[in-house]
Amino acid sequence: MKKESKMWRDNLRGIFYIALKDLRTYYLKGSAVSWGIVFPITWILAFYLRNPQDFKELVPGLIAMTILFSTTATETVVINFELRLGSLERLLLAPISIASVLLGKVLGGVIFGFLMTTVVTIGSMIMLGLHPNVLYLILIIIPSLFVFSSLGALLCLMVREIFEAQTLLNFPRFLMVFLSGVVYPVSKMPTALQYVAYVLPLSYTVDGLQLSFSGGLSKMVYFYTLILFGFFILFIFPAVKLLHKKFE
Repeated sequence: MKKESKMWRDNLRGIFYIALKDLRTYYLKGSAVSWGIVFPITWILAFYLRNPQDFKELVPGLIAMTILFSTTATETVVINFELRLGSLERLLLAPISIASVLLGKVLGGVIFGFLMTTVVTIGSMIMLGLHPNVLYLILIIIPSLFVFSSLGALLCLMVREIFEAQTLLNFPRFLMVFLSGVVYPVSKMPTALQYVAYVLPLSYTVDGLQLSFSGGLSKMVYFYTLILFGFFILFIFPAVKLLHKKFE
């Protein structure tokens, strides 16, 4: 019993320090910050300036894009980069499991994404005088951060080269931006595209954020939270298996 308890403590401590190391080494850099904040803001402004409307309606999409790009901007680089250097193998010399190493990597993206998303959300609330339901925001933002950070890790582990991971990520990332209601409501899309939209996790993030700002039904927010956790499980378990294979 004591041995199992010590293993849990070692794994939790390892997850924390891996995330902290990644934040210092990779995430808190100009390029990561620009992809996490500047790119989503520029993208949303481009659509706003082309077809001016109430900017408040674009805020949920802006926050969703910040979550998506901040968690995946560096996540697809970190793991393959360290596999190539051999530094990931050195982490396994410590009393920590492969799953915990991957969770540490994912947590680094989650924390960075949380920082970027908090800045954008609070900034939008202050500038536009918005008063969302904070509980709903937390219920949607937190699982969304885990979903997209784990998605970045999964896609990274599916290929060998860093540039391949970035190329592979761009397809689902931009597909979600256009089909998940970021700038155009899913309900106004053709029926076939609506079916595609609700296979994408970002659709539930956007819908949940819209309910958070509009004061919609709480039952739907909880439902979206469960769906997002389901996506996280869907992404994290294959990622762990792929990382195991890297060391076989």
